Amino acid sequence: MDDTLRAAQLLQEHRESIDRLDAILVFTLAERFKHTQAVGRLKAAHGLPPSDPAREATQIARLVELSEKADLDPEFAQKFLAFIIQEVIKHHERQQA
Repeated sequence: MDDTLRAAQLLQEHRESIDRLDAILVFTLAERFKHTQAVGRLKAAHGLPPSDPAREATQIARLVELSEKADLDPEFAQKFLAFIIQEVIKHHERQQA
């Protein structure tokens, strides 16, 4: 097998793995949002604020630590979680309206 054909085969294998991982990410995020929506309903029912800065700080610190262990850029992980938290808070605010 020549180098170009082998490279094309390896590229296809990597892309198939990426596609599977993307599907896992989407379904994992969907499951996470199901739980955060339940939290939002619970907060709304009990008059609790839509955001919890202490919890958010703890989660960000936890994710940074995990990302370092996983050899993932901690800054990227922190931005990613901050984006998710922002979306969750928007959902919670809508549930309280």
